Amino acid sequence: MAPSRVLAAVLLALVSAAAVAADSVTTTSTSPPVVWQKGAHATFYGGADASGTMGGACGYGNLYAAGYGSRTAALSTVLFNDGASCGQCYKIACDRKENPALCIPGVTVTVTATNFCPPNWGYPDGGWCNTVRPHFDMAQPAWEKIGADTRNGIIPVIYQRVPCVRRGGVRFTINGHDYFNLVLVTNVAGAGSIKSMDVKSSDSADWMPMARNWGANWHSLAYLSGKMLSFRVTLTDGQTLVFSNVVPPGWTFGLTFASNLQFK
Repeated sequence: MAPSRVLAAVLLALVSAAAVAADSVTTTSTSPPVVWQKGAHATFYGGADASGTMGGACGYGNLYAAGYGSRTAALSTVLFNDGASCGQCYKIACDRKENPALCIPGVTVTVTATNFCPPNWGYPDGGWCNTVRPHFDMAQPAWEKIGADTRNGIIPVIYQRVPCVRRGGVRFTINGHDYFNLVLVTNVAGAGSIKSMDVKSSDSADWMPMARNWGANWHSLAYLSGKMLSFRVTLTDGQTLVFSNVVPPGWTFGLTFASNLQFK
């Protein structure tokens, strides 16, 4: 091979290697830095077995039967967001920089938002769960993972939103009556919280928007009784899934229907 061709081949190889290296740098994805939110506190409620946490402002009912267990929390007003935060997951750690004596070091606990902690207007500012303070009223077993002494009752915490991890698919429980379908959505992974929801019956080609009724309950005012139903659910992070024909024909109120689909 002529010297000029050898030089050209070497230069081409070097340019190609540089391009590959450049691509490797520009296409390598990096996770955003973990940002812990400060200035919050946590109390606990519900007893050592968390029996007092059942029900709640999100409408999940029996939290054990619904799969949420005792790793749950009631959120203060600013976090609860009128129920739009139902189902969200938070990683929480006791803030040892504020008071190390109150904390179990090196431990975090992840909880699901299942309830609302209202302000206590018996106090001038509304207490720990006032309208502007971020606060977690945690199920006692979850609080005990990070709090050193239940006799103290309140600890400073740092927290961050994290993706929810669930087993199995999203579930839909239908309550109500003719012309009022109240659908409770549970076992939602990913962002955990729902932004919007639509329903479509087997005898229609159109999606009908549903409205948040309370907590994780969404309603439709159409006559859907006994019809095969599909749901389209969009989470607060923008993920959308269509649960086609998840409710079979001939259904009755009070039943829960499990899908095979789950959010990431």
